[in-house]
Amino acid sequence: MDAYIFIINIIAALVVAFILNLVLQRLIKMYMTRFVKRVSADATSFSFLKNSVGFIIWSMAFIYILHYIPGLSEVKTAVFASAGIFAAIIGFAAQKAFANIVGGIFILIFRPFRVGDIIFIGVDYRGVVEEITLRHIVIRNYENRRIIIPNGIISDETIVNSSIADLRIKKHIEFSIGFDADVARAKEILREEAEKHPLTLDVRKPEDIEKGSPKVTVRTIALMEYAIKIRAYVWAKDSDDAFLISCDLNDIILRRFKQEGISIPYPHHNVIIQQSGNAKNDDKQVVN
Repeated sequence: MDAYIFIINIIAALVVAFILNLVLQRLIKMYMTRFVKRVSADATSFSFLKNSVGFIIWSMAFIYILHYIPGLSEVKTAVFASAGIFAAIIGFAAQKAFANIVGGIFILIFRPFRVGDIIFIGVDYRGVVEEITLRHIVIRNYENRRIIIPNGIISDETIVNSSIADLRIKKHIEFSIGFDADVARAKEILREEAEKHPLTLDVRKPEDIEKGSPKVTVRTIALMEYAIKIRAYVWAKDSDDAFLISCDLNDIILRRFKQEGISIPYPHHNVIIQQSGNAKNDDKQVVN
């Protein structure tokens, strides 16, 4: 009679494990599909979660069977001991892998960026997000190269997302002019050329247009050691357009400044060389 009870309990444990595994996998698949659609990622990247749930459930069923059958007590003790040692080894060796997985789950849940976003990670990586997985993300930089960054690294870095809420970019375009230059004329040239550029956006409100506020604002932002720095605040549709505007204006403004006689200075120093011997003023040379 006891044998029948053992068999019934074992079968019941296996059936419960099967049903629980099936239900949990379907629930995980349903919720993961929703998250995947939000970040436009590949659903197969998260299939290991379903598999890991099945592994955990069947492992618990196996442990229950070992615990329930008295004759397998020695086997149970050996399995637990070896499993503890094995888990410690695996845990030590896979710390970075687990950190990447946890980072991927956080990215999936909190969504600091999505597929297609233009992001900066730290100071070295910039590009368009192409793929998000639980181990890494793939970004395409502006040399059309793919950069694979582990999620554990991303968790410790500052992320600048140019696409998360508003694609528009306010680009700062700066030039340095000499102290003897006509500052008002230089600012007027910079404003004129920036407003004429076909990619420049007009973000003025109707009341600003009525007041006659300029489309592009230009300010004097610094008096440096050898130059005056002026800056134009130019709005563009996205990061790519902002980059093109900056490149075009560099060429145009340089040419206009030369035509208008506005100097662009460069750093220079006076070096005094004193001859050996008697230090007389006649023995000193000044080199610019």
